[in-house]
Amino acid sequence: MTRNEAPEEAAATRTAYPARWRMLGFLGVAQLMLILDVTVVAIALPHMGADLALSRAAVTWTVSAYTLTFGGLLLLGGRIADLLGAKRVVLAGLLVFTAASLTTGLAGSAAVLIAGRVAQGVGAALFAPAALSLVVRLFDGDERNRALGVWSALGGGGAALGVLVGGLLTAGPGWPWVFFVNVPIGVVVLAVLARMLPRLDGAAPRVRLDVLAALLVTASSGTLIYAFVNAGDQGWLTPTTGWLLVLAAVGLAAFALWQRRSRAPLMDLRLLARRPVATGTFLILLATALMIAVFFMGTFYFQHARGYGALRTGLLFLPIAIATMVGANLTGRLVARAGARPLAVAGLLLAALGMAAPALFMHPVTVTAGVAVAAAGTGALFVVSSATALGQVAPYEAGVASGIVSTFHEFGASIGAAVISSVAAASIVGDTLRGFEHGFVLAAIVAGVGALVAAVLTPKAAR
Repeated sequence: MTRNEAPEEAAATRTAYPARWRMLGFLGVAQLMLILDVTVVAIALPHMGADLALSRAAVTWTVSAYTLTFGGLLLLGGRIADLLGAKRVVLAGLLVFTAASLTTGLAGSAAVLIAGRVAQGVGAALFAPAALSLVVRLFDGDERNRALGVWSALGGGGAALGVLVGGLLTAGPGWPWVFFVNVPIGVVVLAVLARMLPRLDGAAPRVRLDVLAALLVTASSGTLIYAFVNAGDQGWLTPTTGWLLVLAAVGLAAFALWQRRSRAPLMDLRLLARRPVATGTFLILLATALMIAVFFMGTFYFQHARGYGALRTGLLFLPIAIATMVGANLTGRLVARAGARPLAVAGLLLAALGMAAPALFMHPVTVTAGVAVAAAGTGALFVVSSATALGQVAPYEAGVASGIVSTFHEFGASIGAAVISSVAAASIVGDTLRGFEHGFVLAAIVAGVGALVAAVLTPKAAR
């Protein structure tokens, strides 16, 4: 909806939910915790690895276990929100996430740590699509674009801010507090949202939940991530890697086939086949994969290669967090006027330019400046992807569409961490910079190719 379309509907929405911006604030705080937990562990990883004797694969799974579970169950979470009502699912997800954070902080072994991360992912998968569905339904017209801009700024900036927060907590009370800090925040936000949020019942028909589909997509995606992580040790062209990729492809094909035949599909493939939704999911997948990849490399470069402490490394990510938020906020203001296509292409070209700098000259200054420039570009992509994918869906589809967008966001994080961990393996566990250089080169090439694809696929208007 643009400024001139159905102003009476936008006015009705403003009248019905006068406290909508305060609701957005508290929902945003909770969403910030979820996003922080993707990257907040990055700086703590060397310390966690030393305390719990984590291998490179286990270090990678500390990130990917959360994002994979988060992403794999998001479609189910979005469907539950449509069926049971977004408020109930928001509160349940926040409760699970808060309890899991306490368990993860108390972990004394790799097994408990990764299990706690899986449980965090379950809670996040319930909360995120239900919360985004509320944002879409509480706002209308240009206000929705601005609200999505705020939401996207929290998502993109929160990922960068997580590295700063992780540095402060790891250098201070210790790495368990990157998880413990979620507990008091989660309890307070849960109590406030329980009183403030309106009860918006699901508008979708009362159908059965497609749990089998959720298991298929999660298991298949997990196999894909395992193949990427394993390639760092076994090689990219080995039979093991090849068979794992084939198995993942078969599983995803089975998921698609099951969705076409199911009476109550978890994902309406016709929805994903719409050009705006398909383009939005492509952009969010690419943006998150690039962002997590450069954050992963950046934190290991500063601490492992340069010997910087956790606090110093975290402070170096402050301009990166600011750049991400600025890129997202500026794009949120421009997307309705400038259109989605030029902003998507500009964001990806900016990301490619930023990641090319450390690829050409590996130095702390170029790494910090280059990643900050790239972060501004990916911050723009977060807004474009959300506005493009969610701008033309019906209210009863909002939960599922939000789940699709958020699913690809988390899958992007899983893929980015897994691939870059393998590409840069020599630098992560050794004393050479060659792996980091290869990683930044790959990221710059992917962003450049993505800009070409976005120029063809992205609709001119986000709405």
